[in-house]
Formats: sequence, C-alpha cells, structure tokens
Amino acid sequence: MVLFTFEVGKAWIFTFIVATILFIFLLSFKDQTNRKFLIVGLILTFLLILGLGWASHATSIEHLKGFITHTTHFTAVTVWIGILLMVSWFSKGTSNWLNFLKWFTPVAAVCFGITIISGLVLMTFVVDFASYTDTWMLPYGQLLLIKHLLIIPLLVYATINSIFIKKKLQTDLSFNPKPWTRVESLVVLLIFSVTAALGHQSPPSESTFKNEGPSKLFSYFYQGQNLQAFHVELTLNATGLSLLILSILFIWLTIYAFLKKAPAFTTFLLSILFVFSGYLALIWSIK
Repeated sequence: MVLFTFEVGKAWIFTFIVATILFIFLLSFKDQTNRKFLIVGLILTFLLILGLGWASHATSIEHLKGFITHTTHFTAVTVWIGILLMVSWFSKGTSNWLNFLKWFTPVAAVCFGITIISGLVLMTFVVDFASYTDTWMLPYGQLLLIKHLLIIPLLVYATINSIFIKKKLQTDLSFNPKPWTRVESLVVLLIFSVTAALGHQSPPSESTFKNEGPSKLFSYFYQGQNLQAFHVELTLNATGLSLLILSILFIWLTIYAFLKKAPAFTTFLLSILFVFSGYLALIWSIK
C-alpha cells in the first residue's frame, strides 16, 4: 500500500528503477571518457535527484513549489559537493590545481548561493523564522541547529580552499591542497548525516511537542525544569557569553592553523570544537 498509494512509495520505486539502470549502465560501458557516456550518466543522475525531490518533505507540504525548491537545492549541492568529493579523493596529482580553481571557485560560489537561498525557502515550509528557537526543544530543531553550526566551518574551509590555497599555489607549486579539500568534504559529510537524520523527524509544531515531548538532548541540559510550554527565548548570561567567545576563538584558530602550516586534520578537530562550544553557548543562553 505504501509503495503504490503514497507519493514517497512511488518515488522510491522510481528511484530504485533509475538506480538499477544506472548501475547496469556503469558496468556495461568501460570508456568513461566518451562524451555520450558522460551525457547519459548525467541524465540518469539528474533523474535520481528528481526522485529525491519527489520524496521530500517539501513536496508533501507545498507540492510543485516544494518539489522545484528541493530539486534546485539538491542539484546545486550535487554539482558543488560532487566535484569537491571526486577531486579531493580521486584526482591524480596537483599540477593542474590552479587551473581547476579558476573555474571551480565561481561554480562553487554560485552553487553555494543557490543552496543557501533555496535552503532558507525550504526551511520556511516547516519552520517559522519567528519561532526558530522554539524548535530547539524538539529533535528536529536540535538537528537543524547543529546543521546550521556546521555550515560556518564549511564556509571557512571553502574560503581557505578557494582564496588562501590559490595564493599559496601561486608562490609554492609543490604545496599539496588535497588534505584541506578532504577536510572540507568531511564537514560536508557531517552535514549530510545531520540532514539525513532530519528527514526522519516530525516537523516542529506545538502538537508535535505535546504528542512526542521535548528532545532527549534538550531535556538533558534542563533536567528538573518545567518543559511544558513550547517557547524558548535567548538571553545573555556569563556562561553563554564565555562559550560564544570560545567558539569564535576556535573558528579563528582554524584559519590561524592553516596560516601556520598545521596539519589539516588539526583544523577539523578545531571545527568540531567550534560546533560543540557554539551549541553549548546557545543552549545555555535560553530561558
């Protein structure tokens, strides 16, 4: 009944069929430099993106508008992050990196802009901006907050990989930029993981709060307090301010570590510490 009567079920069947065709296609054609091979592969991949848009929360809420917005959002992400992942982990050598950055940097900037705009539109389908902090009491809001915090170090790595590394390569052709793009891709995978978890949560609302109760993570920080009202306000206090300053320090150290030639993975740990301290700064600044 789910597969043949629900839209998400129909989208799943569509995705399964297209994915199977793509799998057979990849096994059948070994010459992956052939232009016709590339075009067919791109078409099948785009059909998979359409299938994901069809099965999204946005489509179930806003139908055509939701489908177009989610498809646009994920297409931009696919172009930007798909290229980043392939080049970071599977490219051979770095001799053409400057030429790569000349065209990839503007492509990534455009895709990022489209991703942010379409992402904000998608957010309005399920979250009212005026009650954004209220959603933090629910699992959906907790995951959304963590996702938004992860986007900040992603922006930092995108700046490092597009501007700082370009300047570095202009003076030192032996510099290897791959570790830095790989760290950026790890942050992206964390964002994808949080986004996947978001897809399994109920949209935030007062009825969701009444039926399911507050998030276990949120309840952990506010044990013994009255959590009956679906309302959260930010307020300035010493603990929250101290943690906010600490989080800013961690994000600054991420850039400083690159300038001082520290290992790329060190900056990844600093980014995680930024998200952790930034999260605590916000959670402990509410009433």
